[in-house]
Amino acid sequence: MNTDFINLTPENLMSEHLCCIIRSKKAHPGIEAKRQWLAERLKEGHVFRKLNEKATVFIEYAPLETAWVPVTGENYYYLYCLWVLGSYKGKGYGKSLMEYCLADAKEKGKSGICMLGAQKQRAWLSDQSFAKKNGFEVVDTTDQGYELLALSFDGTTPSFAQSVKNPTVESKDLTIYYGMQCPYVPQTVGMVKQYCETNRVPVSLIPVDTLQKAKELPCVFNNWAVFYKGNFETVNLLDEAGLKRILKK
Repeated sequence: MNTDFINLTPENLMSEHLCCIIRSKKAHPGIEAKRQWLAERLKEGHVFRKLNEKATVFIEYAPLETAWVPVTGENYYYLYCLWVLGSYKGKGYGKSLMEYCLADAKEKGKSGICMLGAQKQRAWLSDQSFAKKNGFEVVDTTDQGYELLALSFDGTTPSFAQSVKNPTVESKDLTIYYGMQCPYVPQTVGMVKQYCETNRVPVSLIPVDTLQKAKELPCVFNNWAVFYKGNFETVNLLDEAGLKRILKK
């Protein structure tokens, strides 16, 4: 196993491969949006650690107090992403990245680590069965089947913000909250805009561009959250088929 890992820093951010985006040689709007988002987050203790190859092998986490999610708690890390894909799976990379996060949390005196999960594994969520094998337990839930997983070092636990417990919005139109942490978001926003314009579907696309907005969201959030007819639908990024299924409801 290659043990050559790199942590992104303000000095190397612009030159390093971000590893969770399509390996395109051309400029990609999602990559640049991600870099700009990270440039501010790294100042806040955000960690992006990756294998030193053009591969999808990385972990991304941040202090819960500055994590852009509607989760409350003190002195925790929030684990946004842990991905190992393709030929790199099954070789111990996930374990190595998780161990790094755990060691970092303990070294900094954190109370624990938490992450978003679901009763059934869903696309765009990190592998929760792997997290549970490493000691994570369910500490909060929503009526939509989402779970907050936590590994506590001192018995304290975080929780979903109260706004998450009633995931509705006043508008009956298609409503999507989105952030620029995920480099796939810009192209998905573009697809939704084009489809809705072509088919005359009213849509409200709401950028989550401040920490306060993220903490006060009316639903769980994974860079993306979809409402229709006032009701929360999913945190999964949509393709056109998924969008059509929601609009048929």
